[in-house]
Amino acid sequence: MALKFAFLVIEEHPYGREMLRVLLEKGFIPEVILQEVSSVGDIERDKFLTRIQGQPIPPRINELTVGRNIPIYSVSNHNNTSCEELLRAGAYDYLVLGGTRIIKTNILQTANLATINCHPGLLPTLRGSSSVGWALYKDLPQGATAHFIDPGIDTGDIIVKRELPVLRGDTYESLNYRIAILAGELMAEALQKISDGTVIRYPQDTSIGETYRVIPDDLLEIGKQKLADGTYSHFSKGSQ
Repeated sequence: MALKFAFLVIEEHPYGREMLRVLLEKGFIPEVILQEVSSVGDIERDKFLTRIQGQPIPPRINELTVGRNIPIYSVSNHNNTSCEELLRAGAYDYLVLGGTRIIKTNILQTANLATINCHPGLLPTLRGSSSVGWALYKDLPQGATAHFIDPGIDTGDIIVKRELPVLRGDTYESLNYRIAILAGELMAEALQKISDGTVIRYPQDTSIGETYRVIPDDLLEIGKQKLADGTYSHFSKGSQ
């Protein structure tokens, strides 16, 4: 079953570009792409580029979509009226989030069936921001989680989640890059389950874990040091 979905992404955000690359490769073609072009988006994109500094950068959205008939619209805020009107006019069954600000109820309600996100951390333990950094600092496993969106922050039903094997020699930057790849793969897996009619919703126990804000620089440095000196507890078995 072909899925009728809109893909929402901050303008040229590498996380969303990587997700779109995987989705297109797997045959999941969005009906429309809505890019947020804003100062908030600029900050978020630059923040992520810093997090993956020195790692490969995914192709730009116009490169990924060349030769494909996918309309691309720019909006100043994914939560504003113009974005809502575009989504309502398209009557999309699903919204797929490729790295956005927190999406508000008025936009979530435009999806006929559901909105899906892939969080770069293992839910329900790590909700919110800076999951890679917090996992290092808190000495928790790395991974990603594809889930349905509800009005909370990263509290919707889980579709699929997977740990990322952490290798000796990994850096904070390489982990962020590899988790972006994993997130794209899990989103494609989630859409396949939905398409096949085999999706199972796993409700989260919201009493578990915390919702984190951006990790302070001093705590991030402690986490990075654990990775560098080998005291992080979740290296993959057999990793040298």
